[in-house]
Amino acid sequence: MDFENALRLLLDECGRQIIESVFNHIEPEHPQDAPKHMQWDRLDFSRKNHKSVNRGGIATLFGTIQLHRCLYEPLQEARDDSQPAFAPLEKCLGVVALNATPALAERVGRLSSQHTQQQMLDILERDHHVVWSVKVLRGVAAAVSVGITPYLRTAQQETVLRWLAEAQQSRGRYRPVLAVGRDGIMLPIRDEESQKEGGVATVSVYDRRGRRLGTVYLGEMPQPLQLTLRADLTALLNGVLTSWEGPTPRLVYVTDAGHHQTTYFEEDLSKMENPRRAGERLEWRWIVDYYHAASYVSQLANVLFGEEKTRQSWSRRQRLVLRDDDRGVFRVLCSASQHHGKKSWTAEQEKEYTEAYNYLLKHSPEMEYSKHKRLRLPIGSGVTEAGCKVVFTQRFKDSGMTWSLKGGEVILRLRLAVLSGVWDVVYREYLNHRPFVPLASPRVISPQTSQKAA
Repeated sequence: MDFENALRLLLDECGRQIIESVFNHIEPEHPQDAPKHMQWDRLDFSRKNHKSVNRGGIATLFGTIQLHRCLYEPLQEARDDSQPAFAPLEKCLGVVALNATPALAERVGRLSSQHTQQQMLDILERDHHVVWSVKVLRGVAAAVSVGITPYLRTAQQETVLRWLAEAQQSRGRYRPVLAVGRDGIMLPIRDEESQKEGGVATVSVYDRRGRRLGTVYLGEMPQPLQLTLRADLTALLNGVLTSWEGPTPRLVYVTDAGHHQTTYFEEDLSKMENPRRAGERLEWRWIVDYYHAASYVSQLANVLFGEEKTRQSWSRRQRLVLRDDDRGVFRVLCSASQHHGKKSWTAEQEKEYTEAYNYLLKHSPEMEYSKHKRLRLPIGSGVTEAGCKVVFTQRFKDSGMTWSLKGGEVILRLRLAVLSGVWDVVYREYLNHRPFVPLASPRVISPQTSQKAA
C-alpha cells in the first residue's frame, strides 16, 4: 500500500511538472517577442514588458502549477469601460474562473452536483493536491454551471430523440410513448421562515411494449407560479416534437392533480399545436397518478370503518378495483356511498369523506387505469416522484442545510446535466464555445524561424 501511494504521488508530481513546462512554453520566452497590442472584446489592450504569475496558481488534475504569462492592460477606451487586464494564454488554455484547468473544472462541476462543499474540498486536497477556499470552489462551480446551461436543453432534446428512434424500432403493437410528469418539493431557503416549493419535471420515452428507455430531468428553485420550469418544459417538448421525423408518439401526462400540474395541462399541453400541421392541436392524454388516487381510497376507508382489519381489507380490495376493473373509479365510489349511508358522521369525518369522494369523481376521466394498462401506458408518476428525490432531496435536504436561490440554481443545473446523462455533451459544448484568443507561438516569432522564412 505504501509503495502504491508513494508511486501515485510521484506520478502526480511528474504530471504536474510536465503540464507546467508545456503550458509555460506556449508563449514566447521573452515578452518582447509577443505582439505589443491586442484586441479583446473589441477593445484595445497593450502588453506589459514582463511576464507575471497567476496569483494562487492554476489548479490541475495533478496539483497546482505556476503559469508565467504575458499580461495585457486596457488602453484608454477599455479602461474607461472598466475592463480589467487579461492574459491571452489563460483564455487560450480555457482556464475556468482564473483558477482551474478545463479538466479539473469538469471534475469539480460534476462532483459538486453530488457532494457538499466540505466533501469537495477534501476530494480536491486528497486526490488532486489542490487546496482551495470555499470562495474559489464556489466560483469554479458557478462558472461551469453558467457555462453548460445554454447547451442543456439541446442535449436533452437530442437524447429524447435518440430514445424515440430506438422505441420506434422496438417490437410491439402500440406506438411509442412520450410521457411528461411534474411535481413539487419543499426546500429549505435561507432567510425564509418556512420552506418554499421547488419544481421538478420529467420527460420519458417508453417503447412499444411499455418499457421505459430513459428520462431527462428539469427543475427550478422556488419561484412564484413556477414560470421558468413551465417555459423550459414547453420549449423542450416543442423542440422534440418539431425535430422528430417519425410517426407522432402517443403523448401522456402522468401526474397528480395539484394546482401547478392542472394549470400546466389546461393552459399549455391541451393547447399545444402539432408542429407538422398548422392549426391542429396535439392529443395529450392526462393520467392522474394511480398511487395518488389510491391514497384517496385509503382516506375513504379511514372514515368509513372503525375497525382496522375491516378498513384495510376494504381499502386493499377497492384499490385493486380502481386499477384493474373497467370504470373502476365508479365502482369504488358506489361501494363508498353504500357504506356512507349506514351511520352518522361528525363534521370532520364528513369533510374528509367529501374531499376524497369529490377528488375521485372530479378526475374520473383521468383514472381509466385498466384501459391504460391494456394500451401499455404508464399509470404511475413514480418516475417524477423519484425525480424529486434524486434532483433535490439527495443533495439539497441534508441535515441543517439551507440554500440561497442563486447558490441552489448553480448546483441544480449541474445536477440536471448529470442525471439526464448529458454531462459529457454539454461540457464539451461549453469548452468548444469559449472565446478563442490567437497566440504567437515561440516557433512562429523566434529569430531562427524568421531567418528560415527569409
